[in-house]
Amino acid sequence: MTLTSRRLAVLRGREFRLFFIGYAVSLFGSSMASVAVAFAVLDGGGGGSGLGVVMTARILPIVLLLVLGGAAADRLGARRVMLGSDGLRCATQAAMAVLMFTGHDRVWATAALMAFWGLAEAVFMPALDALLPRLVPAGELRDANALLGMARNGAAVAGPALAGLLTAAVGPGWVLLVDALTYAVGGAALALLRLPATARPAAGESSLLAELRAGWGEFSSRRWQWVSTLQACLFNLLVWAPFLVLGPVVADRRLGGAGGWGVVMGAYGAGAALGGLLLLGREPARPLRLAVAVTAGWALPSGALALGWPLPAVAVAAAGAGVTSIVCGTLFATLTQRHVPPEALGRVSAYGALGAFAFGPVGLALAGPVADRVGAGSVLGFGAAWQVLSCVLTLLVLGRREPAGPVAAGAPAAAPARA
Repeated sequence: MTLTSRRLAVLRGREFRLFFIGYAVSLFGSSMASVAVAFAVLDGGGGGSGLGVVMTARILPIVLLLVLGGAAADRLGARRVMLGSDGLRCATQAAMAVLMFTGHDRVWATAALMAFWGLAEAVFMPALDALLPRLVPAGELRDANALLGMARNGAAVAGPALAGLLTAAVGPGWVLLVDALTYAVGGAALALLRLPATARPAAGESSLLAELRAGWGEFSSRRWQWVSTLQACLFNLLVWAPFLVLGPVVADRRLGGAGGWGVVMGAYGAGAALGGLLLLGREPARPLRLAVAVTAGWALPSGALALGWPLPAVAVAAAGAGVTSIVCGTLFATLTQRHVPPEALGRVSAYGALGAFAFGPVGLALAGPVADRVGAGSVLGFGAAWQVLSCVLTLLVLGRREPAGPVAAGAPAAAPARA
């Protein structure tokens, strides 16, 4: 078997290949939709305040309902929940397109539909982690997560670029209609999966509160999980949120404006693609330590901006952060799927995601005002220094021991799902 075929071996399985195609298509549509909605609100006279309301309407349900989404995935089944999510997202995007075609896309109406979009995403995100071990053998989970991460980063780079062109050429309504169709493709792929039956709690067997407590017990009992989540929480608050807010400001001042910032974010996506390729077909001896060690790479772009580096150097630093993103994300997702009981994966993933991103909006809100007082360079430099320090502290707290305990069973190596 050649190196390339070994790295892509996970795609030989019918179930994962089918899911991957549908997921990648829907990701591309989602990445276009955000741009289309933003320009629709601005063109409709909503201004910055209206756009803020609309974007908050999408984010708020995710933060509030993520844990409930994880519980739903564990109780009802991941695929069933994801099918409902794709159906709801398809309907909301089609409804927003109709509003735009008919000239009724008021801010309040768009915000209401965005809230339903956020609700659907809140249940889809943890269900994805719960579904993946049923699609591939346990030994291929890392490669599956790497490919999904590459798809996410590829869509994040290419989708907005295409959306900008289409929005200018034919209008945002058509872009959202395309997005609705991509969710239909994703849902069709999920419906066609052939999965073995799994035991789930019978209705009334345990209360929702009891299930949430049990999920929290699974999450909090693994030190590597809650410690890494705490590190991610502070990263989003102190490092990534200021970078996303202040990076464009610095780029506008001395990196060539929007074009320069586009180069930086494009380099981030390219780095993520490179990192995914490097991971495919490889099994790190110490995945947890590697996942934590590479988090120091997130300090690179903030540090480069704080030090006044030129655009090429900042782009290289952003590419390094892209490598960090996919290596860290892939390894942590794989560790969770391998070491958390399958019946609790949705809730554990939800607690981890909620802990990691809960204070991100706070960082986004405070970055600008704090920078006005102490300077953008100081905020970015502090974030870079903190990230390196947090990497060292996390490695010291976790020690050299890798996760142990029950390993979540993936699909059997000779499952009927194999092509």
